Amino acid sequence: MHLSDVEAKKLDIKANQIRKDIIKMLVKAGSGHSAGPLGMADVFTALYFNVLNHRPKQPTWPERDRLVLSNGHICPVQYAAMAHAGYFPIKELSTLRKFKTRLQGHPHRAALPGIEVTSGPLGEGISQACGIAYAARMDKKKYNIYCMMGDGELDEGIVWEAFMFAGKQALANLTVIIDRNNIQIDGNTEDVMPLEPLREKFEAFGWYVIDIDGHNITEIIDACAEAKAVVEKPVAIIAHTIPGKGVDFMEYDFTWHGRIPKSDEAKIALNELRTLGGKIKSEHE
Repeated sequence: MHLSDVEAKKLDIKANQIRKDIIKMLVKAGSGHSAGPLGMADVFTALYFNVLNHRPKQPTWPERDRLVLSNGHICPVQYAAMAHAGYFPIKELSTLRKFKTRLQGHPHRAALPGIEVTSGPLGEGISQACGIAYAARMDKKKYNIYCMMGDGELDEGIVWEAFMFAGKQALANLTVIIDRNNIQIDGNTEDVMPLEPLREKFEAFGWYVIDIDGHNITEIIDACAEAKAVVEKPVAIIAHTIPGKGVDFMEYDFTWHGRIPKSDEAKIALNELRTLGGKIKSEHE
């Protein structure tokens, strides 16, 4: 379905709200990851507010699309998107990483309805997603499976076994969205373990590949629609993103992968995001 300019702007505003919540959550928690969650806010907004076939008030609805978060450390963006979508109260976001919270540092399936798999060790999510997709086809179910992955995670050998399996089995109900932000905890991906040519690698494994701007809501939604139309292969959407998107002093800086802003830095970040939100709203009006 075509997304109008007005609808796209509304989603841009929502993504900006989610980024502000991420900053607040991390500061309150006192630990966590900043760059990845901020960079994926547009993708998660597109998914939870347009792409996914889901029912927030019925999180175990059998026909729902499944979203598997493989790089679990970026879970603040998923939690924020879920809260805004109505899975749980937004005020609960302030409990991130607190004792007995449902919002753990990595998603825990048994703790929070709407979380499909427990994640933590990188590289495992795609294998879980392949299993869900294969089982869905065996059961003749029509729901789609989306697996979110980080590009640094592609250093793990297990992911390529899963990519081979998905290609061999032609799991057309499976879409992987790669956060191609070019950073990981030790530096830039191409310095740590070069991934390029990434598109050609997926294609060699029997995948259909789409490259997009991971901050363009319309492109994200269009790519997911294109993925649904592919009936003979699994789909890899390579979402080119900016780590720390929306906060100038975080953008492109790999050192923000696994740390949070101090209180004074958080104030600067929130002011930047408020200014950005104001610009989006004025353009919308």
